[in-house]
Amino acid sequence: MNEMLTITIDGVECTCQKGEYLYDVATRNGIWIPVLCRSDAFDDHRACCRICIVEVEERGRRKVVTACVYPIEQECTVYTKSEKILEERAVIMALLAHRAPDSERMAEMNKFMGRSGFDRLISVDGEKCILCGLCVQACNSLGTGAISTVLRGTDKKVDTPYGNPSAFCVGCLSCANVCPTDAIEYTQTDTTRTIWNREFDLAFCEECGSLMGTTESVRHAAGEDSEVPSVCDACRKKKLADEMMQTYRYV
Repeated sequence: MNEMLTITIDGVECTCQKGEYLYDVATRNGIWIPVLCRSDAFDDHRACCRICIVEVEERGRRKVVTACVYPIEQECTVYTKSEKILEERAVIMALLAHRAPDSERMAEMNKFMGRSGFDRLISVDGEKCILCGLCVQACNSLGTGAISTVLRGTDKKVDTPYGNPSAFCVGCLSCANVCPTDAIEYTQTDTTRTIWNREFDLAFCEECGSLMGTTESVRHAAGEDSEVPSVCDACRKKKLADEMMQTYRYV
């Protein structure tokens, strides 16, 4: 049985398991901590945006930690809105907002958490990406590995190999769905989807006509040795339920 601890976050007493991440404890207790590079879709958190910094006081000493990957090991007091945190978070927010000036979400967050005095920072024209890496993590988790972080320094970006259409991309939109700044653009018609410079045909359920994804993503989800489904999960479950009802009716 895991050891239980009681910590205080912004004056609120919270019970948690030893080793539980501070961000999760705060969220469970209705305490908001801003975050960009963290997704509940993954157990492995990157902690690269640093916007979730907080102050933790343990045994009379304070330190700044990254809440989304900081494990609670002992009773402590946490400050998510101390003057020190607000100042440092404003600097981080300003840097990220200038990195992705075309992102509406970044502009809104910077307006809410930012402060004046950062006009000297140079913006990256036309950019929405903050290089959080969630899109690459999502792609790798599917076993496709179609995109990655390329180049270095100020030229660093997320892209397909040499910017060419990737043979491994299945057009599933997992990368776009986890992106916190809407940096991954795609277009879609009634029959096709285009992303990462590649066009995909869309697959629809033969029963209800709902969109199942691209033909490549449906085939990839089914597996190499499995039959590619022609109906969506909802229709498949309904069909199984109907078959079971018919079976029980004659038992």
